[in-house]
Amino acid sequence: MLLKDIKDILPFANKIKVYAFVGPSGTGKSYRAQMVAGEKDTHFIIDDGLLIKDNEVIAGSSAKKAPTKVATVKHALFYDDNEKEEIIKAFKKYKPQSILILGTSDGMVQKIAANLGLPEISETVYITDVATPQEMETARRIRVTEGKHVIPVPTFEIKKDFSGYLLDPLQIFKSKGKGQKPYISEKSIIRPTFSYMGNFTISDQVFRQILEYLAAQTPAIYKIVKTRVENYGDGVNLYMEVTIVYGYNVVDGLKSFKEKSKKEIEKLTAMNVVELEVVAKNIYVPEKV
Repeated sequence: MLLKDIKDILPFANKIKVYAFVGPSGTGKSYRAQMVAGEKDTHFIIDDGLLIKDNEVIAGSSAKKAPTKVATVKHALFYDDNEKEEIIKAFKKYKPQSILILGTSDGMVQKIAANLGLPEISETVYITDVATPQEMETARRIRVTEGKHVIPVPTFEIKKDFSGYLLDPLQIFKSKGKGQKPYISEKSIIRPTFSYMGNFTISDQVFRQILEYLAAQTPAIYKIVKTRVENYGDGVNLYMEVTIVYGYNVVDGLKSFKEKSKKEIEKLTAMNVVELEVVAKNIYVPEKV
């Protein structure tokens, strides 16, 4: 898609006010992105291939999923026509009045704006404007030694795409200033695919052991009869057949077990549970004392 074509599709594009947030890789830009966006009264952020509206990913896919650092940069700059077109369609749908672009240099944010047919950047905030040298050094150390990256959206927004890479959700209580309403800024910490730590795999037996342990803590379930684990790129599908204890409400008992199991598996393994199906196959009738 040529730049002139973009202007034809988005005649309002020239009216969008474009801000930039610039700083070296690993200094805490994504961590502070929502704060800077709030100060500029903009609800839209472009960060590493994602278009984010408030706390929601509305278009794009994270450049942190790219297999190499070179591919990551190309993805973040929207060189691919399909990636570019998805973002432009979102612009057309949501009609943002302003947007904040994150990048590692002035040249990078200018290139992103140009590739997406946006106006020139009207104001740039640098990481040194909002973070101390000590804070930036801490962020760099965590990036280098632990391979941790931040994406400025809640974990549920990217859990499917980063199954096996998610490390931790991060929730921060912030204040916009004296007399102003505080807000909660949610972020997700991940290890990208190009991290030296890489992806990890979990044995099917691990899922079975977690489910067996949780079933033993569930009064409605007597025992597990069968377990099947299917591990896909976006997470795991789990299938179970169980024996139910006579006298318990089957629907309520299994519903409670499923909710607890899904939560615990995702917490313990960082894997996204796509589906957990539990089928009652038998009934166990306890002997009367």
